Amino acid sequence: GDSHGHGAAGKQPCSCTLKVGVKQAVELKAMDSGGTSDPYVIVYLTSDVKNRYETKVYRKTLNPIFNESFTFQVPQAEVSESTLVMQVYDFNRFAKHDIIGEVRLPLASVNLQHVIEQWSDLAVASKVEPLGEICFSLRYVPSTGKLTVLILEARQLKRMDSHGLSDPFVKVHLILNRKKWKKKKTSVKKNTLSPYFNEVFVFEVPFSQIQNVDVVISVWDHDKVTKNEPIGKLFLGCRATGNQLRHWSDMLSNPRRPLAQWHILQPPDVVDKALGLKSHLKLPLPR
Repeated sequence: GDSHGHGAAGKQPCSCTLKVGVKQAVELKAMDSGGTSDPYVIVYLTSDVKNRYETKVYRKTLNPIFNESFTFQVPQAEVSESTLVMQVYDFNRFAKHDIIGEVRLPLASVNLQHVIEQWSDLAVASKVEPLGEICFSLRYVPSTGKLTVLILEARQLKRMDSHGLSDPFVKVHLILNRKKWKKKKTSVKKNTLSPYFNEVFVFEVPFSQIQNVDVVISVWDHDKVTKNEPIGKLFLGCRATGNQLRHWSDMLSNPRRPLAQWHILQPPDVVDKALGLKSHLKLPLPR
């Protein structure tokens, strides 16, 4: 793509124009039973995932010639942070479109002063867009049943607004025997993907119940107009796995000592499924 900066008018941040040309693909994997595919390409930048372009669909070919170009405006400050993603999909009229593969090109890794023409091997598509990370400390005192959760900070949060940053806040839910039990939330931090909270919450959890409790920590984007959206979640407790289980176990084996750790946020629906909450409402099913 060719990139040329623009002079900034007034106080606007300087932005770059990035022109991305999707030329052609060869030897694509056949996704259809007939030994062929119906490929098209989706192009976007990780700094603004809602702004996506698509090429036309080419029928029954593994060597499509696209020759389409797309123009992105990128604030100067975000160029080095952003990655260009090109995903090749197989179009299906009646089913989900399958991803054939993708190319990820971090803009920091290329010289944008020149037009770059290159072939890139398609990689297996990474399933999840990174949602960000959160750091918090846990402390449990068995004798008093006090569980202290200190929400410290988050970083590299996925942006939920197409026009820039998010207004993040954190919710802490306690689940007891798969039912929602107690909840608290932090204040909202405006216009940032790296919020610093330093807010502490204390819950009473008797030692006899600590094995039956899940602590759910979720990061949300506050939105005055529409519904608040969850950016990502995770849960800790005896049912947790990986890093979350390790943090929880460390807390239990070091009573009275606050232990801080970074955690990677997971997709909200994945966490909800793993928690398998019992719903409060038993609605009659429609006949």
